[in-house]
Amino acid sequence: MKQGIHPEYRDVVFMDTTTGFKFMSGSTKTSSETVEWEDGNSYPLIRVEISSDSHPFYTGRQKFAQADGRIDRFNKKYGLEEA
Repeated sequence: MKQGIHPEYRDVVFMDTTTGFKFMSGSTKTSSETVEWEDGNSYPLIRVEISSDSHPFYTGRQKFAQADGRIDRFNKKYGLEEA
């Protein structure tokens, strides 16, 4: 492995901006913002918009907007009626 070309891999705290949920993971991403974690150490803080805590698929709040089939949507779109 070549020396000096790889980014530094470190522990980083990710925070979901919609729910405030925080989790720690390893990353090469950097941030000037830091946060104190449960172990008392300070880690870089990366803000994310969606995590497993707020994503509709994982929370069970997923809406199924396309309940009807393709043919029904086509007929609605082009104003066709059933024969």
